[in-house]
Amino acid sequence: MQDNSKTQRNRRGMERVTMADVARHAGVSASSVSLFLRKPDAVSVRIAPRIAAAIEEMGYVPNLVAGGLAAAGSRVVSVIVPSLRNAFFSETVTALERHLARKGLQTLVGHTEYSLDQEEALVRAALSWAPAAIVLTGGQHTQRTRDLLRKTATPVVEMWELPAEPIDRAVGFSHEQVGGEMARHFIACGYRRAAFLGARLHEDTRADSRARGFVSAMEAAGCEAFVTTEKAPASAATGAHLLDAVVAGRARAVACSNDTVALGLLFEAQRRGIAVPDTLAVAGFGDLDFAAHCVPTLTTIRPQADRIAATVSRCILDQDHTERLYSIQFNLIVRGST
Repeated sequence: MQDNSKTQRNRRGMERVTMADVARHAGVSASSVSLFLRKPDAVSVRIAPRIAAAIEEMGYVPNLVAGGLAAAGSRVVSVIVPSLRNAFFSETVTALERHLARKGLQTLVGHTEYSLDQEEALVRAALSWAPAAIVLTGGQHTQRTRDLLRKTATPVVEMWELPAEPIDRAVGFSHEQVGGEMARHFIACGYRRAAFLGARLHEDTRADSRARGFVSAMEAAGCEAFVTTEKAPASAATGAHLLDAVVAGRARAVACSNDTVALGLLFEAQRRGIAVPDTLAVAGFGDLDFAAHCVPTLTTIRPQADRIAATVSRCILDQDHTERLYSIQFNLIVRGST
């Protein structure tokens, strides 16, 4: 299996589509393709659709650093994350920058606001600059993004998840297992009815996986659980607003999609005189800096962002390694809120 994986990566390394390939596929000259890329309206309506179709079918991305600038472009790693407001993503990027800088590599960061279409646009832009590698967050992508990346010579690392079929290599953990771990902690504490609170679960597939794992583990133990979500981004205000749903659902324990949401829930519970954990247990995800210092201290999951970053860095720097999935351990940190 390892030899096959290595062969697959070597094959990917030879598959960069050129402008000449597009021209042959479309049955036009390379100069027509070049003109189409620079000034689409200047190409005749007879051949423009053929060129556009060939570009789409072949996954062609123009190389903006061809020739003498190619070596400069190859020292840049494109890192694409869902949000820079989310502290554990920004921590991962900071750690990754530190690891790569030691080897003379620079990072170019883009954020998608959880939009797969925006991720696709960022991938296309990154590929045009011939990066040394592309780092994506999670395993959910548009089919066009997958096709583009599978046809390119650029190494790809997906982080924070372990997709069943990685594009190239992946570094992360099972978010369903994270949800199940928190549910089992609540069950061990004697809580029989619990809620999972999240923000943008329709877009944040990792938080949605934690919610599914949480509910599944609670119900498997004969306990009750429900999920409540907001369309607004994860924030303390979102957590405070969601307390109404917790009270209405008579939950005795709450797992939040991240620590920031949990902190807002704690603040609002204190404002209303709801004792934590005596009346309501609260847990988060991320183990952000404040989690060990708020009152009460916050039970949470520590995802080891620095280890993820270090492993992603090794994947980029060691292209001869044949392993495709790198599982990173997460830790349940039990504190005063449960």
